[in-house]
Amino acid sequence: RLIRLSDYRNRSRRSNSKVFFNKPELSQLLGLYSEHVARGDYRDYAIDHLDEAAMFSMFRHAHESPLLTVVKTTDGKRRRTSFLLFQGEKRLLKTQSLGEILHHVRSRPRLVRE
Repeated sequence: RLIRLSDYRNRSRRSNSKVFFNKPELSQLLGLYSEHVARGDYRDYAIDHLDEAAMFSMFRHAHESPLLTVVKTTDGKRRRTSFLLFQGEKRLLKTQSLGEILHHVRSRPRLVRE
């Protein structure tokens, strides 16, 4: 069986286009999640990866939809990173800084559905 290296290289390049949270970003997100766990707001989280986005979602209960979701996206052409904050399906904020997202969440009153 013949294996073309060019086919392998093209596939590996495509797989590198996925967006991930880096270690400092993940640490900040887990810190925010921990604060909310300590207050009793959240009890579960999920990390999802798509080709164009990485998502960190926080849940009150594992069987419900997420209360907050932080999405990291990258513009493939310019490699510019953007962060979005969603409460359910409603977009609350779009910025190029995760710090702004975290500040926004911390400065708002509790974002918990009763």
